[in-house]
Amino acid sequence: MRRLAARLAAAGYRVHNLGYPSTRLAPAQLVTRLSRDLERCSDAPRVHFVGHSFGGILARAWLAEHELSNLGRLVMLAPPNHGSELADLLRGSRLFRWALGPVAAALGTGPDSFPNRLPAPRFEVGVIAGTRPVNLFGALVIRAPSDGTVSVSSARLEGMADFATLPVSHTFIMESPRVAALVAAFLRAGRFHPSSA
Repeated sequence: MRRLAARLAAAGYRVHNLGYPSTRLAPAQLVTRLSRDLERCSDAPRVHFVGHSFGGILARAWLAEHELSNLGRLVMLAPPNHGSELADLLRGSRLFRWALGPVAAALGTGPDSFPNRLPAPRFEVGVIAGTRPVNLFGALVIRAPSDGTVSVSSARLEGMADFATLPVSHTFIMESPRVAALVAAFLRAGRFHPSSA
Protein backbone atom coordinates (compact mmCIF):
# COMPACT_ATOMS: atom_id res chain seq x y z
CA MET A 1 0.00 0.00 0.00
CA ARG A 2 3.02 2.36 0.23
CA ARG A 3 2.84 3.58 -3.35
CA LEU A 4 -0.90 4.24 -3.09
CA ALA A 5 -0.33 6.01 0.23
CA ALA A 6 2.30 8.23 -1.40
CA ARG A 7 -0.03 9.10 -4.27
CA LEU A 8 -2.85 9.99 -1.88
CA ALA A 9 -0.47 12.09 0.21
CA ALA A 10 0.54 13.92 -2.99
CA ALA A 11 -3.18 14.55 -3.60
CA GLY A 12 -3.37 16.34 -0.24
CA TYR A 13 -4.44 13.60 2.20
CA ARG A 14 -2.73 12.87 5.50
CA VAL A 15 -2.26 9.12 5.27
CA HIS A 16 -1.85 6.54 8.04
CA ASN A 17 -0.91 3.20 6.52
CA LEU A 18 -2.18 0.69 9.07
CA GLY A 19 -1.02 -2.90 9.08
CA TYR A 20 -2.64 -5.82 10.88
CA PRO A 21 -1.37 -9.28 11.89
CA SER A 22 -3.88 -11.40 9.96
CA THR A 23 -1.64 -14.45 10.24
CA ARG A 24 -1.92 -14.35 14.05
CA LEU A 25 -5.29 -12.85 15.01
CA ALA A 26 -8.86 -13.81 14.16
CA PRO A 27 -11.07 -11.25 12.37
CA ALA A 28 -12.91 -10.17 15.56
CA GLN A 29 -9.56 -9.54 17.28
CA LEU A 30 -8.38 -7.49 14.31
CA VAL A 31 -11.50 -5.32 14.54
CA THR A 32 -10.67 -4.60 18.21
CA ARG A 33 -7.06 -3.80 17.32
CA LEU A 34 -8.22 -1.34 14.65
CA SER A 35 -9.91 0.78 17.33
CA ARG A 36 -6.54 1.40 18.95
CA ASP A 37 -4.84 2.17 15.64
CA LEU A 38 -7.53 4.68 14.68
CA GLU A 39 -6.87 6.82 17.76
CA ARG A 40 -4.16 8.53 15.67
CA CYS A 41 -6.89 9.90 13.41
CA SER A 42 -9.21 11.26 16.09
CA ASP A 43 -8.32 14.90 15.38
CA ALA A 44 -8.86 14.69 11.60
CA PRO A 45 -11.71 16.74 10.12
CA ARG A 46 -12.76 13.64 8.12
CA VAL A 47 -11.57 10.05 8.33
CA HIS A 48 -11.63 8.08 5.09
CA PHE A 49 -10.76 4.39 4.75
CA VAL A 50 -9.03 2.68 1.84
CA GLY A 51 -8.58 -1.07 2.19
CA HIS A 52 -7.17 -3.80 -0.02
CA SER A 53 -8.81 -7.23 -0.01
CA PHE A 54 -9.45 -8.27 3.62
CA GLY A 55 -8.40 -4.75 4.72
CA GLY A 56 -11.61 -3.40 3.17
CA ILE A 57 -13.64 -6.12 4.91
CA LEU A 58 -11.94 -5.22 8.18
CA ALA A 59 -12.88 -1.55 7.73
CA ARG A 60 -16.49 -2.55 7.00
CA ALA A 61 -16.57 -4.72 10.11
CA TRP A 62 -15.18 -1.93 12.29
CA LEU A 63 -17.62 0.62 10.87
CA ALA A 64 -20.52 -1.78 11.48
CA GLU A 65 -19.70 -1.64 15.22
CA HIS A 66 -18.52 1.96 15.68
CA GLU A 67 -19.80 5.45 14.98
CA LEU A 68 -17.46 8.20 13.78
CA SER A 69 -18.74 11.76 13.82
CA ASN A 70 -16.06 12.67 11.27
CA LEU A 71 -16.56 9.63 9.02
CA GLY A 72 -15.75 10.21 5.38
CA ARG A 73 -15.85 7.47 2.74
CA LEU A 74 -14.56 3.92 2.25
CA VAL A 75 -12.87 2.65 -0.91
CA MET A 76 -12.49 -1.12 -1.13
CA LEU A 77 -9.89 -2.54 -3.52
CA ALA A 78 -10.53 -6.13 -4.67
CA PRO A 79 -12.66 -6.94 -1.61
CA PRO A 80 -14.11 -10.41 -1.09
CA ASN A 81 -17.44 -8.90 0.01
CA HIS A 82 -19.10 -12.26 -0.59
CA GLY A 83 -16.02 -14.38 0.09
CA SER A 84 -13.60 -16.01 -2.32
CA GLU A 85 -14.07 -19.23 -4.24
CA LEU A 86 -10.34 -19.73 -3.91
CA ALA A 87 -10.68 -19.66 -0.11
CA ASP A 88 -13.41 -22.30 -0.38
CA LEU A 89 -11.14 -24.63 -2.32
CA LEU A 90 -7.99 -24.08 -0.24
CA ARG A 91 -9.63 -24.02 3.22
CA GLY A 92 -8.15 -27.43 4.11
CA SER A 93 -4.66 -26.55 2.88
CA ARG A 94 -1.97 -26.16 5.57
CA LEU A 95 -0.02 -23.79 3.32
CA PHE A 96 -3.10 -21.59 2.87
CA ARG A 97 -3.77 -21.50 6.62
CA TRP A 98 -0.09 -20.75 7.27
CA ALA A 99 -0.08 -17.87 4.74
CA LEU A 100 -3.35 -16.28 5.92
CA GLY A 101 -3.66 -17.55 9.48
CA PRO A 102 -7.08 -17.41 11.19
CA VAL A 103 -8.43 -15.13 8.47
CA ALA A 104 -8.18 -17.97 5.90
CA ALA A 105 -11.10 -19.90 7.34
CA ALA A 106 -13.26 -16.77 7.50
CA LEU A 107 -13.15 -15.78 3.82
CA GLY A 108 -15.25 -18.47 2.17
CA THR A 109 -18.39 -17.83 0.16
CA GLY A 110 -20.81 -19.54 2.57
CA PRO A 111 -23.54 -17.58 4.35
CA ASP A 112 -21.71 -17.86 7.68
CA SER A 113 -18.41 -16.46 6.38
CA PHE A 114 -17.10 -13.30 8.01
CA PRO A 115 -17.84 -10.94 5.07
CA ASN A 116 -21.30 -12.43 4.44
CA ARG A 117 -22.35 -11.80 8.05
CA LEU A 118 -21.60 -8.06 7.84
CA PRO A 119 -24.54 -5.68 7.48
CA ALA A 120 -25.03 -3.44 4.46
CA PRO A 121 -23.03 -0.22 4.84
CA ARG A 122 -24.62 2.93 6.25
CA PHE A 123 -21.88 5.10 4.74
CA GLU A 124 -20.51 5.86 1.26
CA VAL A 125 -18.59 2.95 -0.23
CA GLY A 126 -16.82 2.70 -3.56
CA VAL A 127 -15.55 -0.66 -4.82
CA ILE A 128 -12.83 -1.27 -7.40
CA ALA A 129 -12.47 -4.81 -8.76
CA GLY A 130 -9.68 -6.21 -10.90
CA THR A 131 -10.20 -8.22 -14.08
CA ARG A 132 -6.67 -9.38 -14.94
CA PRO A 133 -5.67 -12.54 -13.09
CA VAL A 134 -1.95 -13.26 -12.93
CA ASN A 135 -2.68 -16.18 -10.62
CA LEU A 136 -3.43 -18.84 -13.25
CA PHE A 137 -4.61 -21.34 -10.63
CA GLY A 138 -7.10 -18.76 -9.33
CA ALA A 139 -8.25 -18.02 -12.87
CA LEU A 140 -9.00 -21.72 -13.39
CA VAL A 141 -10.86 -22.05 -10.08
CA ILE A 142 -12.93 -18.87 -10.43
CA ARG A 143 -14.83 -19.43 -13.66
CA ALA A 144 -16.00 -15.83 -13.94
CA PRO A 145 -14.33 -12.46 -14.47
CA SER A 146 -11.90 -12.04 -11.59
CA ASP A 147 -8.53 -10.71 -10.46
CA GLY A 148 -7.34 -14.29 -9.83
CA THR A 149 -8.41 -14.28 -6.18
CA VAL A 150 -11.78 -12.50 -5.96
CA SER A 151 -14.47 -12.58 -8.62
CA VAL A 152 -15.94 -9.31 -9.84
CA SER A 153 -19.37 -10.44 -8.64
CA SER A 154 -18.02 -11.15 -5.12
CA ALA A 155 -16.47 -7.70 -4.94
CA ARG A 156 -19.83 -6.00 -5.53
CA LEU A 157 -21.66 -4.78 -2.44
CA GLU A 158 -25.31 -3.96 -1.91
CA GLY A 159 -25.67 -0.27 -1.14
CA MET A 160 -22.33 0.79 -2.63
CA ALA A 161 -22.23 4.31 -4.05
CA ASP A 162 -20.07 3.43 -7.06
CA PHE A 163 -18.29 0.49 -8.68
CA ALA A 164 -15.42 0.27 -11.16
CA THR A 165 -13.39 -2.47 -12.81
CA LEU A 166 -9.86 -2.17 -14.15
CA PRO A 167 -7.53 -4.68 -15.86
CA VAL A 168 -5.38 -5.22 -12.76
CA SER A 169 -4.57 -8.25 -10.60
CA HIS A 170 -5.51 -8.84 -6.98
CA THR A 171 -1.95 -8.63 -5.69
CA PHE A 172 -0.97 -5.45 -7.54
CA ILE A 173 -4.22 -3.46 -7.75
CA MET A 174 -2.88 -0.87 -5.29
CA GLU A 175 0.19 -0.24 -7.50
CA SER A 176 -1.88 1.12 -10.39
CA PRO A 177 -1.83 4.90 -10.97
CA ARG A 178 -5.33 4.61 -12.47
CA VAL A 179 -6.59 2.98 -9.28
CA ALA A 180 -4.98 5.76 -7.22
CA ALA A 181 -6.74 8.38 -9.37
CA LEU A 182 -10.10 6.65 -8.89
CA VAL A 183 -9.56 6.38 -5.13
CA ALA A 184 -8.74 10.10 -4.87
CA ALA A 185 -11.79 10.99 -6.99
CA PHE A 186 -14.10 8.93 -4.78
CA LEU A 187 -12.69 10.37 -1.56
CA ARG A 188 -13.27 13.88 -2.95
CA ALA A 189 -16.69 13.50 -4.52
CA GLY A 190 -18.21 10.10 -3.67
CA ARG A 191 -17.97 8.96 -7.30
CA PHE A 192 -15.13 7.41 -9.31
CA HIS A 193 -16.01 9.59 -12.29
CA PRO A 194 -17.68 12.68 -10.78
CA SER A 195 -18.32 14.31 -14.17
CA SER A 196 -20.59 11.40 -15.18
CA ALA A 197 -22.68 11.54 -11.98
